[in-house]
Amino acid sequence: MDFALSSTPRPGGPNEDFALGSAECVVVLDGAGMPKGLPTGCEHGVAWYVRRLGNALHREATESRRDLAHCLATAIERTADLHRDTCEVDSPFSPSAMVAMLRVRDEQAEWLVLGDGTFVLDEGQEPSVVSDQRLKAVASEKRAALRAAEPGSPEERAVHTALVEEERALRNRQGGFWVAAADPEAAAEALTGSTPIAHLKRAALLTDGSARYVDTFGLGDWADFLEVLERHGTASLICQVREAELSDPDRKRWPRSKGHDDATVIFARF
Repeated sequence: MDFALSSTPRPGGPNEDFALGSAECVVVLDGAGMPKGLPTGCEHGVAWYVRRLGNALHREATESRRDLAHCLATAIERTADLHRDTCEVDSPFSPSAMVAMLRVRDEQAEWLVLGDGTFVLDEGQEPSVVSDQRLKAVASEKRAALRAAEPGSPEERAVHTALVEEERALRNRQGGFWVAAADPEAAAEALTGSTPIAHLKRAALLTDGSARYVDTFGLGDWADFLEVLERHGTASLICQVREAELSDPDRKRWPRSKGHDDATVIFARF
């Protein structure tokens, strides 16, 4: 597997995404940031968490013969243990992350998605797209109120905080949504699958900041997305997303909760 990756923070902020790859395995994580004023119970922060978890996951997936969900469970537990004595790792406001990964082994390409990341497979026809949408299904009333609020207003900030509080109350619970945090059992809720390498031409793993190319800004469909990666590269794709964000600073043309977001994408060829 050949791959390229790009990961850029939102302007003016730390990068709470993470990406790591090798010829055998690639991983992408998107840390869940917090509105100001909500305590996380963690002295390290989201960026610290995603880097520790991402490195632990890549190491486990390349060194272990176990399936990807078991690898993720082990990495979650080991990362939680790194700060269990100093931080409230079981708090619903503690750092968490979306995880998407792809491993090539024994002529199979195995994949996993936990949280609202996206995995795109190209097997020679229309791309197949895998994304866990359970987060978008919770707190629907507050989500609608956030869309209706004036961008940048105190009302929007208050609604956003209330939305996060309601979401986090449903984190890693049946009827809610699932992400990597401190409970290794969440890994069993991941979407997983595999396909023969011989059938696979290209694949992409990305955070929602890069998925904006398709699902927020409508700059193209998923076939177009792959073609941009193929012809122009991962950095160019993110550059196009940034240009769209900057062209709509008041978020009127393309309503969204954040003007900018961390953006990460890995593009793999077989």
